Amino acid sequence: MASTSSATTRRITATLEESLLEILTVSRDAVVSGGWWYPLHGVYYFLSHASLYRAILPTILKTLLTALGITVALFVFTYLPQVAFCALFSGPFAFATAALLVLGESYAVITFVSKVFFLGRAQDQLFNAVFRQQGINLVYVEQNKSRSFAQNVLKGVSKPMQRFSREGLFRYIVSLPLNAVPMVGTVLFLLYNGAKAGPTYHARYFQAKGMTPVARQAFVDKRKGAYTAFGAATLGLNLVPVIGPIFMLTSTIGAALWACEMEKEKDKDSSLSGKRVVVAVSE
Repeated sequence: MASTSSATTRRITATLEESLLEILTVSRDAVVSGGWWYPLHGVYYFLSHASLYRAILPTILKTLLTALGITVALFVFTYLPQVAFCALFSGPFAFATAALLVLGESYAVITFVSKVFFLGRAQDQLFNAVFRQQGINLVYVEQNKSRSFAQNVLKGVSKPMQRFSREGLFRYIVSLPLNAVPMVGTVLFLLYNGAKAGPTYHARYFQAKGMTPVARQAFVDKRKGAYTAFGAATLGLNLVPVIGPIFMLTSTIGAALWACEMEKEKDKDSSLSGKRVVVAVSE
């Protein structure tokens, strides 16, 4: 039994070390990619388009009240014990690092509750609204919904759980103690989890494009630095006390704006390539 436990611990440690090395490798690409800009752009776009936040105002109020209750409860019951734990690693910074740990834990609970009960549908509405405002045709998304309503209902229920898959939950829990290391640990925590969380904001885009899992993974791998930067910036915003869940909505808008830009670039490329194909066929 002891040998099995030791082997499991070594395997977990090796996995974490390998992932952190990978994150350090892509961190430069993450910075220069500009992917971190889209969550911030989403905040500005949300505030400058009143029609977006007016449509989901009741959802915003419910989410804020839920986030306030969960955050206060976790600070009341878990903050001081975690200060004692963090004092072992970060000394005088224990109060700050413990606060980061509690915020990380509250983020996980708030995300689960709000995604299941409040935010899932609102995020889809915002994603579609941004595409319409940008003049990008999303008819194929609506066709998919009408063609398989039962499937989409089940997907709507299960989609909030995707962020809390076994792998995602494992990554998040295992990496939470990184916040006990001042500054550097928090940056690694954001990059490590951002690499996994970033692509989830384009799940609706991937679905609309009809991408297979293999094609989706290839698409993400090609833009790994950008998705890591996007996910890290999004997670950093989500950790803001109480109002963090609202940034899930603005990051959805940022993801939609990013997808719109990729669609416009694709249309330009396909237009040029289409001309070449016509010429080749005519010959």
